[in-house]
Amino acid sequence: NSETCRENRIHTALIGAFAPIILEDRFGFMFTSLYTYLPDGNKVIPDLIFIDKSKANLLHEDKPFRGVPDMVVEIFSRSTMKRDITVKKEVYERNGVREYWMIDPWRESIEVYLLRDGKFFLDEIYFNYSDAELAKMSEEERAAVKFEIPVAVLDGFKIQIKNLFGWF
Repeated sequence: NSETCRENRIHTALIGAFAPIILEDRFGFMFTSLYTYLPDGNKVIPDLIFIDKSKANLLHEDKPFRGVPDMVVEIFSRSTMKRDITVKKEVYERNGVREYWMIDPWRESIEVYLLRDGKFFLDEIYFNYSDAELAKMSEEERAAVKFEIPVAVLDGFKIQIKNLFGWF
């Protein structure tokens, strides 16, 4: 269906956006839909996770990841959206995930939460604005628009927002 197609396209775009830094093979590992057993006993299958290279010893071929990913990305679907916003966010926070992205395919937005003192705080909400939307904005509003998302766990690395939603 079109919902699944949209999610898959964003999923593919995310992998492509992270590819340059992951292919350098010095920062860590990116996985999609990897069974992940968190320290509190919860089992999740995030859309995408990043695991710092320092945790390589926790990775075992053909086995689930047991530990805490440094970054988790969930792409909303109509059936998972509420769980991603409530239950999973709380579980990731409680287990110490450092960065959590929630991607809304319909609003073309990304909410970025960062862990500080054991609690998530909303760092920013990023939107993919169309040219028409940008044209309607005042100069001041356009100046405030962010076109890149900094990845906190990959200091200095940024992803172009339009690259995640450019398929639609």
